[in-house]
Amino acid sequence: MKNNINIKNRKAKFEYEFLETHVAGIKLAGTEIKAIRLGKASITESFCEFQNNELFVINMHVEEYSHASHFNHNPKSERKLLMQKRELKKLEKEVKNTGLTIIPINLFINDRGIAKLKIALAKGKKLYDKRETLKDRDNKRNLDRIKKEFN
Repeated sequence: MKNNINIKNRKAKFEYEFLETHVAGIKLAGTEIKAIRLGKASITESFCEFQNNELFVINMHVEEYSHASHFNHNPKSERKLLMQKRELKKLEKEVKNTGLTIIPINLFINDRGIAKLKIALAKGKKLYDKRETLKDRDNKRNLDRIKKEFN
């Protein structure tokens, strides 16, 4: 099964510094997975939160499936992330003790056709860190232009 659905959260790398990443499954309804396979999802404004020792992704937008009947899903509902208990306990401890946050980075479909969400334990960047990121990006772009002109 060949699917090249790869929905990214581009703003996350600019706003946060990633400390470690994990891959989690998502509990979805039938119409939700069909909409994701069509590429009708967005994780730009989403974040992850613990509720009763379970991890949920909040604000993940999955458009309603166009060919569904009145049994269609809610586009902004909370979706449970599926991970092993020891990973969940470790993440929950990190979030509570050090004040870090969990951000979705990438929504993709694996080889077997199952939707997975790549999440990162992240620390928010300060304004000067963001300026530094912009400066590095501009310098890299200028250096690439100079290298291209030389060759």
